[in-house]
Amino acid sequence: MAQLIRLPQEMNSVSKGFHAKGRTIALVPTMGALHLGHRMLMRQARTLADELVVSIFVNPLQFAPNEDFERYPSDLEADLAICEAEEVDVVFAPTAPDIYLPDASCVVVEERLSPVLEGEARPTHFRGVTTVVAKLFNIVAPHTAVFGRKDYQQLAVIRALVRQLNYPIAIVGVETVREPDGLALSSRNGYLSSGERTEAVRLNRNLRRIKEKIEAGERDFGALCSFAIKDLTDAGWKVDYVAVRHQRGLALPGPADRDLVVLAAAWLGRTRLIDNLEIRA
Repeated sequence: MAQLIRLPQEMNSVSKGFHAKGRTIALVPTMGALHLGHRMLMRQARTLADELVVSIFVNPLQFAPNEDFERYPSDLEADLAICEAEEVDVVFAPTAPDIYLPDASCVVVEERLSPVLEGEARPTHFRGVTTVVAKLFNIVAPHTAVFGRKDYQQLAVIRALVRQLNYPIAIVGVETVREPDGLALSSRNGYLSSGERTEAVRLNRNLRRIKEKIEAGERDFGALCSFAIKDLTDAGWKVDYVAVRHQRGLALPGPADRDLVVLAAAWLGRTRLIDNLEIRA
């Protein structure tokens, strides 16, 4: 049975015990509301280390005041059942006061990758992500940490964090898990009404169209993204961005560049959906 730990001090002590015994640790950071996508992360992590730790923490620092922190789905009992089924060794589920002290004044800020795309739409988001991930790394001291590629920019930011702050941690990205119609699995999909759920596949459909066009030789990235934005807007979506970028560094690509990624974020009703597809043209 998975060991449930609430306090950072206890988690750190257990991790030190693993290290003392020569046991390797894989960490899967989550915000709970676990689904098949999270399970795939756990299964990958299970193959990479002796001990599997899953953190469950809805991080207030990465939510802006107008976002869905208060209504973010939470069911620890169901999450623990999933962790048990996936043979998780330790579930670390702290509360916000355990993670952020009353006089908290230190944050971790990545300044090159964070300001674009998600950073333009959610200016304080990545500050919250990098701060909590740094804290989790310090508390759990994993050898490996596993993240989903659905949050493509987040994965790039975390890789930069690890490399630049000299964390001795291998970062592993796992492919996005999708519904049969292409919708990327997300805890926020539960917000969608039945009609919105049917419509939600439009986001992935537009990304697939851009990918296919680029792989067929189209190089006017701006026109392709503008078409997708118009299609979504005409269908009632509020688009934050649709963009083609370099896979490495998320820089704007030139006509001759080949290793690309198309990323998008858009609101369908009250639900914000993100997705991406890598392109090798």
